[in-house]
Amino acid sequence: MRFEVSAKLKYEVLAPSTIILSVQAYKYGGQVVTEEYFSSDPELKTSEWVADRGEKVFKVLDIPHKGLINLEYKAVVENGCKRVLARTLDEVPINLMPANVLPYLNPSRYCQSDKLYKFASTNFGKISNPYRQVIAIRDWVYNNVEYKKGYTNSNTSAHDTLTEHVGVCRDFAHLGIALCRALTIPARYFTAYAYKLKPQDFHACFEVYLGGMWIIVDATKLVPVNGMVKIATAMDAAEAALASIFGDLRYLKMEVETAFPDGEFADASTDDQFAYTYQ
Repeated sequence: MRFEVSAKLKYEVLAPSTIILSVQAYKYGGQVVTEEYFSSDPELKTSEWVADRGEKVFKVLDIPHKGLINLEYKAVVENGCKRVLARTLDEVPINLMPANVLPYLNPSRYCQSDKLYKFASTNFGKISNPYRQVIAIRDWVYNNVEYKKGYTNSNTSAHDTLTEHVGVCRDFAHLGIALCRALTIPARYFTAYAYKLKPQDFHACFEVYLGGMWIIVDATKLVPVNGMVKIATAMDAAEAALASIFGDLRYLKMEVETAFPDGEFADASTDDQFAYTYQ
């Protein structure tokens, strides 16, 4: 399916600075970027980095002077979402996992799976099928954590969300990841442009490694799982920040848009029969 995505960001530069952006649609076998455009006003020196771990590309901008700066990214993307039969999603033995999957079994800064083992085992450990464990975790987070802005911040972790039962998409993702890792299911953070998200913004959810592939899971249930354009995957939000600032910049404004220009969109939902992968 073809999507048109865009992001506009505005900052006030108070001193010479550097900003690292992660807003580009990720290019891989299943997701094809047919058109892409990035600009800055005033024009800036830029470079591009590909991350060593996870799937992400960074745009690095050197800002030498004070003043206002406007950044814009646009792309036309064929997303790579595919439907798979849930019954094929068996657990992969650890000794057979690819080396690049193994880190996603470990605790991380925002996903303290080592602290949540008892909770995960008590509530989901008796479910024999790993995919159904994931669905049970997704539904528990959805039913027990209130989606509400303004109650969490960049320091909020999965343990905090489990305690406070409130958060936004970032927090829902971190808690889902931590509970899956506590059950020895590899899980990673996933950022995207998201069709039908209201109000429009960047979106975060997570992926689990089952059946030899990464399966998308969204505990917020705010958008169709087949309506996303992948930006990045990572251990958690610490590795997938949309903007990392080094210097003195003041954020002023952001506009994000995801459009589906070709006819009627058919929503897909993850259930006991079907799952979806962006691999």
